[in-house]
Amino acid sequence: MLTLSEISKAHGARTLFADVSLQVNRGDRIGLVGANGAGKSTLFSIILGQIEPDRGMISWQRGVVTGHLPQESAPVGEETVLELAAGVTPQITALQRLARAARREAHPPLEALEAEAHLRDLGYGEIEARARQMLAGLAFREKDFDRPAHVLSGGWVMRAHLARLLTQEPDLLLLDEPTNHLDLEALLWFQNHLRTYAGAILMISHDREFLNELVTEVAELRHGRLWRYRGNYDQFLAQRQAAEEQQWAAWKNQQREVARLQAFVDRFRAKNTKASQAQSKLKQIERMEVIEAPEAAEATIDFVFPQPRRTGQKVIELKDVHFAYGHLRVYQGINFIAERGQRIVLVGPNGAGKSTLLKLLAGVLRPDQGERLLGYHVKEGYYSQYRVETLHPDYTVLEEGLHTPQRVTETFVRTVLGSFLFRGDDVFKKVSVLSGGEKSRLALVKLLLDPPNLLLMDEPTTHLDIPSTDALLAALSQFEGTIIFISHDVYFIRNLANHVVHVEDGRITEYKGDYQYYVDKTAPLRAARQAQREAEEAARRMDNRPTWEKREQKRRAAEERQALSRARRAQQTRVQQLEEEIARLEARQQELTASLQDPGTYADSRRAVEINLEMKGVLDRLNALTVVWEQAATELTALDQEGAKAVGSEA
Repeated sequence: MLTLSEISKAHGARTLFADVSLQVNRGDRIGLVGANGAGKSTLFSIILGQIEPDRGMISWQRGVVTGHLPQESAPVGEETVLELAAGVTPQITALQRLARAARREAHPPLEALEAEAHLRDLGYGEIEARARQMLAGLAFREKDFDRPAHVLSGGWVMRAHLARLLTQEPDLLLLDEPTNHLDLEALLWFQNHLRTYAGAILMISHDREFLNELVTEVAELRHGRLWRYRGNYDQFLAQRQAAEEQQWAAWKNQQREVARLQAFVDRFRAKNTKASQAQSKLKQIERMEVIEAPEAAEATIDFVFPQPRRTGQKVIELKDVHFAYGHLRVYQGINFIAERGQRIVLVGPNGAGKSTLLKLLAGVLRPDQGERLLGYHVKEGYYSQYRVETLHPDYTVLEEGLHTPQRVTETFVRTVLGSFLFRGDDVFKKVSVLSGGEKSRLALVKLLLDPPNLLLMDEPTTHLDIPSTDALLAALSQFEGTIIFISHDVYFIRNLANHVVHVEDGRITEYKGDYQYYVDKTAPLRAARQAQREAEEAARRMDNRPTWEKREQKRRAAEERQALSRARRAQQTRVQQLEEEIARLEARQQELTASLQDPGTYADSRRAVEINLEMKGVLDRLNALTVVWEQAATELTALDQEGAKAVGSEA
């Protein structure tokens, strides 16, 4: 489908990557990984033709359709959410306007019927139904479908664009951090959907669990080169480590051999008797295929949270808390307690109030009613989802680090900043020009310089690459304080949380176990919700059919009911006839039994034989008819039940 041949790209004097070659075939599931700044998004832009490579070629198989989800933003106009997801064009909009008349009127004009027929030929009904299904899976509510897309937040706009791609089902999906804007439930739905996706997928992701669940191949951009590995992300790590160890061993062996040969050359080159041997050893060195020394690993953050002061058993409590944004009631009388050592993850759909709950716990928001109570010796630290909320855009990185309640020296702050990859002149960058990943690292520095014993973290892994996420997870795993956090990174949740709190519709539900315990406990509820969504979608599709189609459906339903009624009457007649015949035979059986019991019957031996023969025939016929009657009666009962269902569905 897609072939990259020796692609190179540089920004100024810095080479992002060189001689990158990659082939994507139908059905491939490839994860493109690498440190922040390695050039992953740039490579996507080259594939999409948005920028030109400095060198190399790109070739496409004829007719391949691609779909691209950018990392941060995508265009949106005046279309509704549903129109955006369905990929509505101006032509379809005009046809829809005409077709609405055909749905409303009993005798629509010809042009309305033609518009509706054209929409059917385009398959728009199926496209719209599929778009609704994708939107529902990505946690859009039915009432949002007709809202203008441009009034939504950036994250929801990105979800609508993702629904559009899934509706279109392109041959090749190019996804740049597709999980950034998804809550946990939408992410799990999206992950399950991609498992059965028919096209190929090339994705950039920092979500380790997501990669493990989906990809069968990993392409890593490292030190300006592209390395390919078979398997998921964990298998890639194991293969890369094994390859590096082999390369180290081979390089060291070669260096030892070169040193041994060179020592011989240096020692005997000047001696006439050994000069030829020395020259032979020198040529042996020159003929060696040089094994390159393994390149140093990319720099990653490296830190440990200082162990905090020990708190009391009860760390924080919300007691009968009410909170609203204007007229929008979020919580009404909730109670929440966190105890020392707990690592609580807040889960639930977007908009359910998880971030609001975290801000109430952090004291960023004040409850309208109720109390927020901190435990003994508790000092909270809040790590916001929107890092700018806790940072000063006009400060430099160094000034932001020095702006802390603790008395710290510039040398100490520079040391901590260095461990978070702010080195040299990087400390003089303005906060406003930092990337998302750099702001995330700086916010972690702020926590480290004023260490709390209650950590409140909202999406802490957003914008962090996988090695940085692993470093954060390692530090938090050794942290002896209490952690309450929100995350959609399943790998991060699985390895950190020991307690789950589900937030939805202003209610909180505790699950006193880890994430797998929560998944197992809520599996039946998720299945029931999915079944309900599918039933509602089927009902909606029935209700939204055109008027003429509904009339045709009613006509067919009436014909089916009439045919069912005729079949039932015929079967009822047959059952009645069988019952009459069985009754006649039973009466004859009684007569013959009475004759056989009469002693006078045996005065004529021929008469007795005839009666016995007739009795045998009657009994055989009775047995056969009884079997036929039972089958006919069962069929009549089934027809009765089918008729009752038809009446119920019509009602």
